[in-house]
Amino acid sequence: MRLGVMLPNETADADPREIARLAQHAEALGFASVWLPDHLLPPAPFGEVYGGVHEALILLAHVAALTERVTLGTSVLVLPLREPVLLAKQLATLERLAPGRVILGAGVGWDRDEFAALEVPFNERGKRTDELIELVAHLHTTGSGGFDGRFHRVGNGVLAPRPSAPIPLLVGGKSDAALKRAARVGDLWQAYNVTPDEFRALHARLRELTSGRAVSAGTVINARPDTDWPSELDAWRAAGAEHLGIHPGPLAGAAERLTAAARA
Repeated sequence: MRLGVMLPNETADADPREIARLAQHAEALGFASVWLPDHLLPPAPFGEVYGGVHEALILLAHVAALTERVTLGTSVLVLPLREPVLLAKQLATLERLAPGRVILGAGVGWDRDEFAALEVPFNERGKRTDELIELVAHLHTTGSGGFDGRFHRVGNGVLAPRPSAPIPLLVGGKSDAALKRAARVGDLWQAYNVTPDEFRALHARLRELTSGRAVSAGTVINARPDTDWPSELDAWRAAGAEHLGIHPGPLAGAAERLTAAARA
């Protein structure tokens, strides 16, 4: 079971350089990955369940320059609010900065106000997400446009750079639609706010939908001061989790809490 760190990105006045230094610390402690949440217009008040104060891909590019081994992921990018050609170029550039170390974590979003403010129909978010996943994969594979979809049309042109290796797709969410999307096109799936028993049931449903296709399953958990880490990790391992994203709580003191968790 691979352990990652959900980098705290929920405080408007937090220094993004401190978040990047926490990513360096996580790598030094031996964690496998670091993750940043995404909201173009984050809801308030901020909390550990959501975030996105600092733009995820730009901050991950900075983290890429400061690290050598740790995987860099989004948990998760609100895909239907993104412009696909720019997103494809940003992801390809990030992967060139950190070859083989990038995972695109994607979700459909949940905040109606955020969609309304950006004038994107909330009830189209699932179909927009599916098409955007297809379009980004097309641009990364072919390096050219010529895409005519329902929501996005891209004329002939050349996308450069292209990633040096395919960027794995993590699908976030615990709805049946999210599980179906993960089963259909995901390399990884990530739940949130679930118990080990709930995770086990969702994972069983995912395996049913994949019909044997391998999709790595995991979830996000919050670090608490009283967490008994050996027991906690044993419970998730027994539930079938292959990866865990640990949110260490507020940025202040997060390095110390991560160190304690790693030692435990």
